[in-house]
Amino acid sequence: MAFNRKQRLRDNIEAIRTAFVLDREQRTPTARERLLLERYCGFGGLKCILNPARELTDAVHWAKSDLELFAPTVELHKLLRENTKDDTEYKRYMDAMKQSVLTAFYTPPEITGTIADVLHKHGIRPDRVLEPSAGVGAFVDAVLENKPDADIMAFEKDLMTGKILRHLHSDQKVRIQGYEKIEKPFMNHFDLAISNIPFGDVAVFDPEFTNSHDVARRSASKTIHNYFFLKSLDAVREGGIVAFITSQGVLDAPTNAPIREYMMNHANLVGVARLPNNLFTENAGTEVGSDLIILQKNSGKNGELYYNEKLFVQTEQTPIGTSVNGYVWSIGSLSHTDLTKSTDPYGKPAYKLMHRGDTVQLAEDLREHLKIELHQLNRELYERHSLHPTQTESTDKSMNVEVQPSPKVEAVTSTANVFITEAEKPKVQPIDEKPEIEPRQTNHSNAVQLTLLDLWGMPIEEPAKKKKATKKENKAKRIPSKPKPPVMAAPPVESVKPATESKEAKPENAEKQGDPEDIYATLDWETNPPINGFYETMMSLTPERRKALRLEAERHRQEQLKKLGVKDTLNPAFVPSSGNQAEQKEAAKQPKAQPEATPVPVTDNSQSEKATTSLFSEFETEKPKEEVPDLTPRPYHRTPEMHLREGSLVANRARDIGYLKDITPYGATFQPLDLKG
Repeated sequence: MAFNRKQRLRDNIEAIRTAFVLDREQRTPTARERLLLERYCGFGGLKCILNPARELTDAVHWAKSDLELFAPTVELHKLLRENTKDDTEYKRYMDAMKQSVLTAFYTPPEITGTIADVLHKHGIRPDRVLEPSAGVGAFVDAVLENKPDADIMAFEKDLMTGKILRHLHSDQKVRIQGYEKIEKPFMNHFDLAISNIPFGDVAVFDPEFTNSHDVARRSASKTIHNYFFLKSLDAVREGGIVAFITSQGVLDAPTNAPIREYMMNHANLVGVARLPNNLFTENAGTEVGSDLIILQKNSGKNGELYYNEKLFVQTEQTPIGTSVNGYVWSIGSLSHTDLTKSTDPYGKPAYKLMHRGDTVQLAEDLREHLKIELHQLNRELYERHSLHPTQTESTDKSMNVEVQPSPKVEAVTSTANVFITEAEKPKVQPIDEKPEIEPRQTNHSNAVQLTLLDLWGMPIEEPAKKKKATKKENKAKRIPSKPKPPVMAAPPVESVKPATESKEAKPENAEKQGDPEDIYATLDWETNPPINGFYETMMSLTPERRKALRLEAERHRQEQLKKLGVKDTLNPAFVPSSGNQAEQKEAAKQPKAQPEATPVPVTDNSQSEKATTSLFSEFETEKPKEEVPDLTPRPYHRTPEMHLREGSLVANRARDIGYLKDITPYGATFQPLDLKG
């Protein structure tokens, strides 16, 4: 179908009106409004907007062939004035439209769909996509059709086109600004960069290029199409794809040889297709030559270029005196394409390629051509640096870390719940891991145990052989105490035995030996005279009262440990209870056999010996660990405000102090600071 300028202008006006309505009402477009927005084709080929159209008298300045477009152009100006807040904003919209007259040639959806579909069928299924010159989103639609969950960042410098693009793809990252504004965190980030990029001798200000020591990068900043190629190679990750439709000057101009050589030194050549000059005739009413260039990033190339890559860098001289790329000359043109002599837009001699079919036929011919070209695609390189394999490997590693310690946890739990003997410990408990409650029974038998169990700070030492009492009242004191009710601290499992069994197994003197009151019954008042009334005080207390005081002292100790946050390392055998004294004395009778049964590192022995002779062992064996601050970078919890810059000091949600880096419109990285020194 031929290009109808009046209809295209009318479609643009209706799309602009719909965009302003959606802005004013702050809502998403309906199905009908979406169709109106999709008909927007830009102002490439509509040179009528360059003419004055503010008043009816301006029609005298118009060419007779353009007078039919005067009324719609006046309506366009009126629409813009009614929906802008001042003349400055109105002028910005008009200047952007006028600048796009020579460059805004939108690619037919049949072509964009073919390119995206061929890449998809060859295994290119990107998660992160870059569209540096999106227009109204022809390539965005094509990518989403094959990969609906793709995350797309689309740049569009034209204000009105960007507004319409944002309404059509509100769920994607649409940025109405120049491509040179892309931030460093998005370098080496994308899986695919795909677009119909602008062309022309338009310089781009990007310090990464203008200040570069590389001649090719400095040269690329002077022409916008060369800049888009090199910048996109920086933006895609290793193995990523760059597929751009661009002007023929990128490949044919001899002055661009350093640019092409840079491409081949940092990427693999995947394919090239020389598109016919009548590709944009239906949408833009113009005939311009263009190429489809597909590259795969491979910055690790060190060897000599392959034959095809050398042809890509070189140019050949044609019979009419023009230059043509060596690789393009070797592969030929698409099917159903005729080569004729003509002139370029500047009036110089040039070859013109004209396709004989319609857009649908052209898309099928392009598909067959790309199937042949994409045999050069390195699938292994693409998959090696893809997002999914990395996630799978990390997930497998994390699963292994979580599963392996499980048997050790069971062993520690069993030693904590069951009181085992020293001979059994090496079979159950690993040497390099300590249970949550570690019995400290190694070297305490010959030393005095000083703990906080006794309210009176009395040492617990191994009693000597009993002496016969010289006084009658001492014999009366040795009468066994009455049975006591169960206490709060439960003894180990082995210590709980029926009363009948203990009577049958042990003689009466053994029972007296296990009585916690025996320490007072064995005192000889002649050899141990009263000191400051201590013994009088103790002997005046009933056994039940002394037991209650010990339990009160234990409760007080537990509260102090909880307040200080210190782990309780006291042997459970020394907790006040009805049977603990007997177990302590039984363990004290075997001081030499225990070190031989359990192999303990030298460092542990030294610590245990120090602990057994210390008054406050439970505080010295395990000092409270200082919390190590987590200084790993993490995403900032909200979108940074406009005034924040790289290095700005902020506080995150947890009130940690740090600074921001890698700031983008979609977030930033928070780097915590170690303020403790």
